[in-house]
Amino acid sequence: MPDQPVILHHYPQSPVTEKVRVVLGIKALTWKSVIIPRLPPKPNLMPLTGGYRLTPVMQIGADIYCDTKCILRELQRRFPEPTLFPGGADGLAWGVGEWTDGPLFQDVVTVGLVEMIPKMPPEFLADRGPLYFGADFSVPAIQARYTECLANVRTQFGWMDERLTARDFMLGTAPGLPDALAYYLVWFLRDRMAEGDTFLGQFKNLIPWETRVREIGHGQPEEMSDLAALDIARDATPQTAEQADPGDPTGFQVGEAVTIEPAPGGPAVAGLLHSLSANHAAILRQDPQVGQVCVHFPRLGYRIRRQA
Repeated sequence: MPDQPVILHHYPQSPVTEKVRVVLGIKALTWKSVIIPRLPPKPNLMPLTGGYRLTPVMQIGADIYCDTKCILRELQRRFPEPTLFPGGADGLAWGVGEWTDGPLFQDVVTVGLVEMIPKMPPEFLADRGPLYFGADFSVPAIQARYTECLANVRTQFGWMDERLTARDFMLGTAPGLPDALAYYLVWFLRDRMAEGDTFLGQFKNLIPWETRVREIGHGQPEEMSDLAALDIARDATPQTAEQADPGDPTGFQVGEAVTIEPAPGGPAVAGLLHSLSANHAAILRQDPQVGQVCVHFPRLGYRIRRQA
């Protein structure tokens, strides 16, 4: 079978997707861009994911990768050069994402959402509010936290600014994973804050770094329709090898019927456990539109449950 293209299901305004697009630029990849709806339902994405609704999703043939932790690991595995770890920074560099996608993201998205509320469509706010802040989300509650979160962002962006003293990029002279993980949050706030330029202007090292990362670009995207992507999945077979994890503390076995869902909550995807490690879990599932697909998730941040 000829090499399948990298297909990214996303939409241009997605901040989380921006980190993947930056990595595609670092690796100078040609890839297919499938634009998906910003809000559910996403009828031509669900046959691939089995219910996973977050953005982005990467597809390579009949292998479907959910969550940017999973997507970025697979891009590094398939396309090791240019590396995301210049200077040999593999390992703990992945932990940076637990900060940037965790506490820092929550502060940034609080500031951004409050800034956008006056012009945000009600249906978008009703969808994203509970997604980011939980079922008890309320506008007054996040508005009350705006100043505190802005102060938190200022502190944490200050750490980035300090790191960039006498460096072009986070790891030195070449861009790497921490640049993509940090850049998307700066990108998000600059566009969403009314006084974004003024706020970011206080970070003298961050601004030229932001320009350098932006100039990397997004590789070579080529438009593809969602229906064409479904055709590719239907005509392909999953290429993921079966893999057990004898050291798995939870005792899951290849071939078990399981569901996988984000730990904070969200639709569960059902299938047969096919591949497992400390970093990932993949299940085989059948869909009437695309046949058999292998859906991949990070292990961290997701719950695997045995089907009753």
